[in-house]
Amino acid sequence: MRITDFLDKDSILEELTSSTKEGVLRELVSLLAKNGKIKDEKRALEVLFEREKLGSTGIGEGIAIPHGKLPDLEGIVCAFGRSKKGVDFESIDGAPVHLVFLLLAPENSTTEHLKALASLSRLLKDPHFRKNLLEAPDKEALYRIIVEQEEATEG
Repeated sequence: MRITDFLDKDSILEELTSSTKEGVLRELVSLLAKNGKIKDEKRALEVLFEREKLGSTGIGEGIAIPHGKLPDLEGIVCAFGRSKKGVDFESIDGAPVHLVFLLLAPENSTTEHLKALASLSRLLKDPHFRKNLLEAPDKEALYRIIVEQEEATEG
């Protein structure tokens, strides 16, 4: 499963403005709603906040992958935000988060949801990929880096 199957250039924020976990989730959900990817912004936030109560989706190495399931989605949707200054996401390693991939999946799509999370995790393991995302000058470059990394890891 490719990230670019469910992440498009319009769902990327090159610099998150919020400095809190809640604010970042609101920014990314708002972007998905604005782009018509989700219908119920309030419900999406509730799902994400509930998931965070179970344990932070800040997985370490400056990465967070907040995720959840919504009943009215037809397919997986994703938003990506970058914070050069970093956000306290209560990550497992205690480090600030700089790269946030927010993933929402249809309620009945356990397999697809897990495949999407696995694909993201696999890409984000590469320190050069993370460094390239942090250093990209703009949204177009961020998207291109993701596309190129996927093509390189598939080859």
